This record gives sequence, structure tokens and C-alpha cells, in this order.
Amino acid sequence: MNETILILSKSIRRDLTAIATIYNELDCHPLETNTNPDTLIVIAYHLHNLYNAFENTFQNIAATFENSIDDTQWHAQLLERMHLDVMPLRPAVIDDEAYDALDELRRFRHMFRHAYNIKLDPLRLQLVLNKTFALKPIYVKQFERFLNFLQTLA
Repeated sequence: MNETILILSKSIRRDLTAIATIYNELDCHPLETNTNPDTLIVIAYHLHNLYNAFENTFQNIAATFENSIDDTQWHAQLLERMHLDVMPLRPAVIDDEAYDALDELRRFRHMFRHAYNIKLDPLRLQLVLNKTFALKPIYVKQFERFLNFLQTLA
């Protein structure tokens, strides 16, 4: 078995476990109309971590199959690459629906990470949560399909 592919497969499985754990944390903190600001921060923190977990997986895939990304917009470029089918090198990792949800989550993560003095808007947070929970029932199948591809390389 190809050592690089084996390490990538194990890494993806580890990240999938982390992603599931973060989704469980989000389930424990529902957003309601009267949610207090501290809970908004907790939700935003979990959304931030969720995207980081997805992005870690994407970075590992890119490091295995593609050249490095040096663009100043590398976060967006990395996500776009995961949406591309570049066979015979590798298939797309995510489809249009997952790309749309992850791009919303990426933009939110950027705002949360870089806006030091901002009050979280519950309506904006709800939009991000809606996209995030639309992703929940589909991301595992897409990663499993990619992991099956990796098995063919091993």
C-alpha cells in the first residue's frame, strides 16, 4: 500500500471524527431569537473550528495531489480546488451543494477570526448555521466516495 495514500486516508478519517464532534457541539447550542451574546460566541467558535477541520482535510489532500497554493486568497483557492474534478489525478472531493455551504462557512470563519470588535448578528449567524446544517447530511458521503478512490490507488 502506498504510504502517502495510507497516511492521507487515516488523516481524513481523523478529521471526519473531529467534524462529527463539532457538529455534536453545535447541536447542543441551538440558536433562538433570544439567544444571549455568550451563546452566540460559543456557536461562532464552533463554526470557526468546523471550517478549520474541513480546511485541514483539504490542505492534506492538496499536499498529496497538487502543488502548494501560494496565492494571497489561498483559503478560497483551496476550497475551489476541492470542488474541481482533476482526473486522472483525483476526482472532486465536494460537489456544488457542499461547496456552497463550505464557502459560506469559510467567509464566516474569516470574519470571526479577523473582526476583533464586532457584535455577532444572530440573523447572519442563522444563515451560516442553515448552510452548515445543510452540509451535515451530505459531507460524509462525499468524503467516503473520495476515500474509496484512495483505496483504488493503494
